[in-house]
Amino acid sequence: MANIASARKRARQAENQRRHNQARRSMMRSKLKLVTEAIAKGDRAAAEAAYGEAVPVLDRMATRGVIHKNKAARHKSRLAQQIKGLS
Repeated sequence: MANIASARKRARQAENQRRHNQARRSMMRSKLKLVTEAIAKGDRAAAEAAYGEAVPVLDRMATRGVIHKNKAARHKSRLAQQIKGLS
């Protein structure tokens, strides 16, 4: 454990940020899961609707540093390809 006051504060902040990011990451994964489940069922309309909700979430997480921007782009690209393949 940190001995210096500023280090203790930094440890507290890091823990709060970790919890915050963990919640955001979980929400993002839930949105992605809805898209993949719709794709697995072969329901293109539901997949497109879920994809429409997932894209802004991915972009927001990338902007805020929760995930890397390339990871967000990769997810969007692969999901879009899979949805396109449903037709």
